[in-house]
Amino acid sequence: MNEYLDALLHFKVVIAEHAILSVGLLLAAGYILGKLFERIRLPSITGYILAGLLMGESVSGIITHEMSGNLHILTEIALGIIALTIGGEFSLDKIKRTGVKIITITVFEAIGAFVVVTFFLTIAGFGIFYALLLGTIASATAPAATVIIVRELRARGEFIDYLYGVVAFDDAISVILFSIVFSLITPFLTSIVMQGAALRGVMHAFLEIILSAFLGFAGGYILSFTTRKKYKVNEILLIAVSTLFIVIALSMAFRLSLLIASMVMGATLINLSSKNRRIFTILEPITPPLFALFFILAGTELNIAVFAGGTTVLYGFVYLVSRFAGKYTGVYLGALITRAPEGARRYLGFCLFPQAGVAIGLVLFLQTSPLLLQSRPEVQQMLATIVNIILMTVFINELIGPVISRFGIVRGVDIERR
Repeated sequence: MNEYLDALLHFKVVIAEHAILSVGLLLAAGYILGKLFERIRLPSITGYILAGLLMGESVSGIITHEMSGNLHILTEIALGIIALTIGGEFSLDKIKRTGVKIITITVFEAIGAFVVVTFFLTIAGFGIFYALLLGTIASATAPAATVIIVRELRARGEFIDYLYGVVAFDDAISVILFSIVFSLITPFLTSIVMQGAALRGVMHAFLEIILSAFLGFAGGYILSFTTRKKYKVNEILLIAVSTLFIVIALSMAFRLSLLIASMVMGATLINLSSKNRRIFTILEPITPPLFALFFILAGTELNIAVFAGGTTVLYGFVYLVSRFAGKYTGVYLGALITRAPEGARRYLGFCLFPQAGVAIGLVLFLQTSPLLLQSRPEVQQMLATIVNIILMTVFINELIGPVISRFGIVRGVDIERR
């Protein structure tokens, strides 16, 4: 028995000294569990999160909190690519095609989730600033599960057009909302509130958004200009990765919003030239391991004790129910005001239940923010609670979300065919 424990301790020491070995083990565990979950017709993302949980400190302890913290640079890169991809959906042509109706519905459902979650968490005793942060994260939706279900059902029609339009713009609105709220409340979480702090928060938020957008625009313009006459895939890939890394690094160095900078970079690329679509296509093959590691590392942050802790489970339940209520109500009101079809009004809200990538990215951004790392111990503890709430609810969402989305898609398409 002692020999076994000694061998295990030695193995942990070896892993701690070799980050590449840690990454390899995490990816291998994620792949195995991801494929296992696919076989039982559940999202592979759930398997990735479970793999991280099993490898993390709260279960096996193979990957310690310090080790996963050292790998957060990969999380930031993955988050930058996710935001870049979201920005790539934000083309003026698409806005013209989808029209005012879809944009209005998207704004209503995102704001609805934000307001309802913030309100009920505050009523439940969660601090107002932390409730605001969870409210902004609640506005994000995971389009991947919904898109996969649509493809499996081979669904077509106006309802699907509305659904695709909403999920395309949803995360962009969520990132903007999060960045504004984060900038506004950061002064209250990092220092003693003084007279004029709110005004300074507003000015700081405005300046951060403007500078982040300018950085993203500059990065997108430079990338578009330097690749317009390039035809070799390797050259375009090299230029694209280096430009994205520079934008990510500069946004972190100057304490700007990595999310807005990367998103504006993607929007700039897609609107400058349709030829730039190839940049997103060329980047796509390198994203699977990064995205997988992104979810696996998120799983290592999940403390299994939260499922036994009544307070966190209670807040998680309030978050889940109020988020769905806000999303559904927002879609219904937006569709009613714009006179959207009955199917969109009654069933589109069911399709927005899943939540994963962007939500995890936003909460990990909170945990690794240089500003919040300097905050008081009680703030750090509340941020850890937010991380556990989001990871716990994402895990549940990825289990039941696809089932709820499938119901909404089937019923929405059926109404349209009558």
